[in-house]
Amino acid sequence: MSMNQTFGRREFLKTAAAAAGIAGLPSLALAQGAKIKIGLMLPYTGTYAQLGVAITNGFKLAVAESGGKLGGREPEYFTVDDESEPSKATDNANKLVTRDKVDVLIGTVHSGVEMGIIKIVRESGVLHINPNAGVAAATGALCAPNIFRTSFANSQTTYPMGKVLADRGVKSVVTLTWKYAAGEEMVEGFKDGYAKGGGKILKELYLPFPSVEFQSLLTEIASLKPEAVFVFFAGGGAAKFLKDWQAAGLKGKIGLYGSGFLTDGVLDAVGGAAEGVETTLHYGDGIETPKNKTFRLNYAKTFKLQPDVYAVQGYDAGLLLAAGLKAVKGDVSKKKELIAAMEKAEIDSPRGRWKMSKDHNPIQDMYLRKVVGKENKVTGVAIKALDYPARGCKMG
Repeated sequence: MSMNQTFGRREFLKTAAAAAGIAGLPSLALAQGAKIKIGLMLPYTGTYAQLGVAITNGFKLAVAESGGKLGGREPEYFTVDDESEPSKATDNANKLVTRDKVDVLIGTVHSGVEMGIIKIVRESGVLHINPNAGVAAATGALCAPNIFRTSFANSQTTYPMGKVLADRGVKSVVTLTWKYAAGEEMVEGFKDGYAKGGGKILKELYLPFPSVEFQSLLTEIASLKPEAVFVFFAGGGAAKFLKDWQAAGLKGKIGLYGSGFLTDGVLDAVGGAAEGVETTLHYGDGIETPKNKTFRLNYAKTFKLQPDVYAVQGYDAGLLLAAGLKAVKGDVSKKKELIAAMEKAEIDSPRGRWKMSKDHNPIQDMYLRKVVGKENKVTGVAIKALDYPARGCKMG
């Protein structure tokens, strides 16, 4: 099936039925206590390696809290390092689906890699939960009943910061990001929110992913003298940018703002370079709920690390899958019932309770955060229950 064709609910169920083969096999497998096969396709090397590890940890913590089983079945993991390399994405996803015959594919971080996964899961009908990549098409033009996201749409995280700066009367902004799908969509979201308040983008700056050669761009920013700079970087690239920003003497002279990925998971690595930076995101430190406190304590005890937004997204992917499999008692052949249960699930997340949109993207609060010491401290809610609209989704 072409990726450009509408993949409706009826077509999906036909594909799923064909993939199931002999009708009696799923029940026989369940009766024999077969494990549920989970494919983890995430980056474990390179710029986004720490993100892949955090997502994996979060997912496995959710499974552990479900008694080590999902729908009464023990998980069996099949892991692929996608290396944040889009050119390898379809082959990697196909290995999990065709060779390993996974029941569900969990991944990924990089939006370009996610596009490759989408191609395979749309063709095969395999259940797919995306715990990070915010590429718009995943819940937009290429949406499908078997595709769910537990993180965000790229523009959803940055639209609120545009609104915040416009409301504060900031009149000139330079934007800077990597030149790939996620970076461009992050900037578009910011511009959307900022323009509605009358703000003006002085200049848009880009560099190729995953380059971290920032010096010439920082020199240009210094010469432009904007009131503020909005950036999207994540992982190792974000850490390098924050240190270079400080080294260039721009810290304290020009306001620095971003999506929360700029400062999430990197504060230990950058020292005081991030102090005072403000971001918007669907999670932050200091959310005073019993769920978040328990999650942070359990995660730290289990992995000897502090959790971040990526860990939360992986954890919520586990909670979503657990909710669906509980409804069908672990029988993944019951695709229609499984999907319906996941669509209706209300996730009691460390970020706060959230539900799925009709496009299978979270409807969630977006927080305003400020770096204070080693915390992304929540200072308020930028926009409550933001359902950032997908474009072109025809679920059928």
